[in-house]
Amino acid sequence: MTPAETFILASYFFVLLILAVYGWHRYYLVYLYMKHKDQEPLPQGVLDPLPFVTIQLPLYNEMYVVDRVVDAVCRLDYPRDRLEIQVLDDSADETQEIAELAVRRHRAHGIDITYIHRTNRVGYKAGALDEGLAVARGDFVAIFDADFIPRPDFLMQTVPYFSDSGVAMVQARWGHINEDYSLLTKIQAILLDAHFVLEHGSRNRGGCFFNFNGTAGIWRREAIADGGGWQHDTLTEDLDLSYRTQLRGWKFVFLPSHVAPAELPVEMNAFKSQQHRWAKGSIQTFIKLMPRILRSDRPLKIKAEAFFHLSANFNYPLMCVLAVLMAPSMVIRYNMGWYEMLLIDVPLFFAATASVANFYMVCQRELYPQTWTERLRYLPLLMSIGIGLAVNNTKAVFEAIFNKPSEFARTPKYHIENGGDEWIGKRYRQSVAVQPLIELALGLYFTATVFYALANGIYGTIPFLVLFQVGFLYTGLLSLVQQHSGEGVVAVAQSKEA
Repeated sequence: MTPAETFILASYFFVLLILAVYGWHRYYLVYLYMKHKDQEPLPQGVLDPLPFVTIQLPLYNEMYVVDRVVDAVCRLDYPRDRLEIQVLDDSADETQEIAELAVRRHRAHGIDITYIHRTNRVGYKAGALDEGLAVARGDFVAIFDADFIPRPDFLMQTVPYFSDSGVAMVQARWGHINEDYSLLTKIQAILLDAHFVLEHGSRNRGGCFFNFNGTAGIWRREAIADGGGWQHDTLTEDLDLSYRTQLRGWKFVFLPSHVAPAELPVEMNAFKSQQHRWAKGSIQTFIKLMPRILRSDRPLKIKAEAFFHLSANFNYPLMCVLAVLMAPSMVIRYNMGWYEMLLIDVPLFFAATASVANFYMVCQRELYPQTWTERLRYLPLLMSIGIGLAVNNTKAVFEAIFNKPSEFARTPKYHIENGGDEWIGKRYRQSVAVQPLIELALGLYFTATVFYALANGIYGTIPFLVLFQVGFLYTGLLSLVQQHSGEGVVAVAQSKEA
């Protein structure tokens, strides 16, 4: 082999080895979940009288869903004299008028609800929550994003867990009101289900740290202050505060049986924007807090799990490197007798990819014991979309590493609840010019690689190559098609108005 070929193969197997380590970690999470799956959290006692609770609704340009979330929280089954609602609105469009009218309407019916509007977005969501907290009267604070529709019993189900004075936060599981809207929303639902059921479930019951998800949770106000308060030097203020608070000794509780329904993004670019924010914020939090976590007196198990949790998005740059190296490494191995190399290749790929399939399969079996086998048909595309996000999330990781500032980009929601609802032509669409073209280029690159493998009888690599091919083509094409279809409808509507 030439030095260049040696370098390519060494790099390829090094990257694959690291991805395999994270793949084996998924098996560990499943093991941890199964070990503790029957340990359902229960309140230690009752709180009598019930504590005063403040509900915060942080908004930014949510004209399609603001009425829905305000109506939902005003229907909560909780004593009115023990509840206040804050609508924290940073909007710069018609959302202001819609939100203020909703507040007036419910206040006229005796609801303790206030409208707080900021003229700037300093600190983004964290800044709005902090400003609302300064005037809040509650000892406990529940937070809902605009796309959520909390069930009436949310507070009555979560507040009792604070009978344990060491509990700082109680997180409900997210539900999905529009899961069946499209293939994209179905995939997102499966992704989120696994995050909550297996990641939160295994970490919480296994004695490790897990995080508040920014919404559908309730905090002890004292714990927020003790953890250092809402800070806005990362894009995931929820993850940041969660780790800081748990490092102070506070406990978190995850309630998988209580579901808070929410609307999933229906547009690929909105989904990518959400994933970008989460990926960048998690790496920012890793850089900010990992040294502090390692210096703490916490057990090695907690430190190791925190490392895997906060560093997981480093996999995306590695996945991009792997994508580029797969074709040349395949050609080199074919020319030198690639069959022997499979002894190394297959086990690593099995750890990196089969672990993903197992992870989501177990989750679906836990949530849908009667129909989980039917839902397995989505797993290949789910794995492909995870790969297809590599370019989007690699950009996020490098922005975090190089401390590139970016605003808190909210995820557009359009009040999509069933198959008959339409989002095309509505505002808040997000435009991405270059990234989908890179994804399409990678998709075509893997298309050529698949043809090479077929032509040379290298059939064992084809399933893995197709995962990359479909993932990049799907994310790239759907981004472009949805972006331009939306732009066309809006342009026609604007011309009619003119």
